[in-house]
Amino acid sequence: MKNRKFPFGYRMEQGKAVIDQREAEIVTAIFRQYTTGASYLNLVRMLKAQPVPYDTGRQWNKNMVARILEDERYIGKEGCPVIIESDLFRQAAQKRSTKQLPSWLTEAQKVLRRLSGQKVNKEDERRILTLLNSLVESPEIIQQPAQVIALHHTEKQESELEAVMESQPIDEDEARQLILQIAAAKYEAIPAEEYETQRLRHIFAKAEKMEELDAELMKSTISEIRIKSDSITIRLKNNQTIERRVLA
Repeated sequence: MKNRKFPFGYRMEQGKAVIDQREAEIVTAIFRQYTTGASYLNLVRMLKAQPVPYDTGRQWNKNMVARILEDERYIGKEGCPVIIESDLFRQAAQKRSTKQLPSWLTEAQKVLRRLSGQKVNKEDERRILTLLNSLVESPEIIQQPAQVIALHHTEKQESELEAVMESQPIDEDEARQLILQIAAAKYEAIPAEEYETQRLRHIFAKAEKMEELDAELMKSTISEIRIKSDSITIRLKNNQTIERRVLA
């Protein structure tokens, strides 16, 4: 049986986790297919039909799939190389939490769980409500996140450009082409992001101060909520993040 000190997708080399390419491709397929609609049963059937085992001598089962989908080491935790991008991991977490939502939750509480990927206690609900009411009172807080645009639309090209510039001799034609691609991507991104920023300002300007969380407002304005012991952060649909620190 394979040593499982490291999760499926990695192997040990000189005491460290390195990516096992064949297994990592399966991990990626599991996350992508799960987030696009595949059930645990669908995934197990797929995995049984291919030759790579989770553990030698054992057939794939739902517990193995669940273990993979829940393991944060795939996004680089605990010293493991990144196999799964954080956004894809969060999408899977949100889908898992949605499937497990109790029927007695209010619609707003269900939306909170989908956006945060976790249970949200009453105190954190109150903090999120306060944060959203601050946007109702001051919609001008919502700003165009220029730095986010550049990262979101040009990350791949900028990495390629950096590699070209570090190579000697520098391929000037390739560097010039990448620079033009980056500039074009930033230019094309601006209108969509500006529209979203204006749309969000309009929604919050029209909204009235809330006594309780509004499910429809959250669904139409928020992409993600991150809850930590010392802060609440929301990511709006225009990719702007707004944080509220939790006082001790």
